[in-house]
Amino acid sequence: MKKDIHPEYFVDAVITCACGAEYKAGSTRKEAKIAICGNCHPFFTGKQKFVDTEGRVDRFRRRYQLAQDSK
Repeated sequence: MKKDIHPEYFVDAVITCACGAEYKAGSTRKEAKIAICGNCHPFFTGKQKFVDTEGRVDRFRRRYQLAQDSK
């Protein structure tokens, strides 16, 4: 391997979230800022909203007044 071509590796790099949470991890950057983390992400906090969208087939059937198949 060639010497002096690899970036410096920081074992105690600090990752800071927009919500204020801080994490320590290994990285080639000393500090990093992120917009969202596990503390504030809607999926992990239980505040995720599911949008009930109509399917393409249902929309097609309704548009052309086609009868639904009974299975």
